[in-house]
Amino acid sequence: MHREDFEILNTGIIYLDNGATTLKPKCVVDATVDYYTKYTANAHRGDYDNSLKVDMLYEGVRDKVRDFIHAKSSKEIIFTSGTTDSLNRIVFGFMKTHLKAGDEVLLTKAEHASNILPWMELEKEIGIVVKYIPLENHRVVLNQVLASITDKTKVISLAHVTNVLGDERPIREIGALCQERGIYFVVDGAQSVPHRPVDVNDLQVDFLAFSAHKMLGPTGVGVLYGKESLLEELHPTIVGGGMNATFNSDGSWEYKSLPSRLEAGTPNIAGVIGFGAALDYLMSIGMENIYQYECSLKKYFLSELATIDNVTVYNRDIDGGIVAFNIDDVFSQDTAIYLNHYHICVRAGNHCAKILKEDLQVRNTCRASFYFYNTKEEIDEVIRVLKQSKDIFKIVL
Repeated sequence: MHREDFEILNTGIIYLDNGATTLKPKCVVDATVDYYTKYTANAHRGDYDNSLKVDMLYEGVRDKVRDFIHAKSSKEIIFTSGTTDSLNRIVFGFMKTHLKAGDEVLLTKAEHASNILPWMELEKEIGIVVKYIPLENHRVVLNQVLASITDKTKVISLAHVTNVLGDERPIREIGALCQERGIYFVVDGAQSVPHRPVDVNDLQVDFLAFSAHKMLGPTGVGVLYGKESLLEELHPTIVGGGMNATFNSDGSWEYKSLPSRLEAGTPNIAGVIGFGAALDYLMSIGMENIYQYECSLKKYFLSELATIDNVTVYNRDIDGGIVAFNIDDVFSQDTAIYLNHYHICVRAGNHCAKILKEDLQVRNTCRASFYFYNTKEEIDEVIRVLKQSKDIFKIVL
């Protein structure tokens, strides 16, 4: 699907590491280059034509993001450097001033490091208590969420879709539960927003974080969505140029209103403009179409993997475009190196989910993650290579 728009595919690679980052279509590359070659200027700082054009395009992307995730206002869209940056701002810009010692934050052991380490830091800094919702068959189920909530629970912070097993959490139901009980609900959307329709109001999330580079856009661009009333209370973690209205030698200052107050300094203008092109591209295909196609690829891959005796799959019964597997008795990195010999790109390791091993009982896996430009013919080649894996160490060593 649309493979002709991705020049890198002409090199012969089979790219199955879309959970880490996606390839970039020509329209995204062109939009980024056009900024640098045709109308370079800073944003929100000039009164000349190029600068005004930059302002219009930059803010136009904010509107596109608003529509893409169905936010109520463009003020609820803050550009960051990525999901990690967005989550850190939520934790240290909002939660640090809204939580106190003894308050409980519920996570799971399947979360990405970016949704665990900031909370651990805050636990050490102000004395909050980090707890983990038990998983059932590696999944989050509502009964376990309910059983984990106490009168001290103030935050639930979860990935919408996990980056190792690709399981989708019951976000809508958890969101409703949080609204009923006055619990802040933070969602890591890095693996969901690029692959399926997401409506922040329908899901009843308070904060959502995701990255442009996982959805065809440039690296170094992310989004922090927050309900406007909550963002008004989020303290800037970075201050300086562009976000202040005035400051004086007597020590007084005034910051701008949303969203400028949370976007200090010169932003990644080229990246944001390129992200806008990526959003247009995705919307032209349709997010539901992308999701259904990825599911069909995974189903086909699993059916073919089942014909290989020495491959173990860890998420066979989970929908979506991620397959976690290992060749039996082979270190996952060795498998990745072996596949690379045939120009097949997969991820190997713990995938930044370092405590999932306590539940999965496997330290490292290979991860094949699909996107809409992958094909069944590519899968056939992967299967052919895996069937020859008894000779793996002749190649790896």
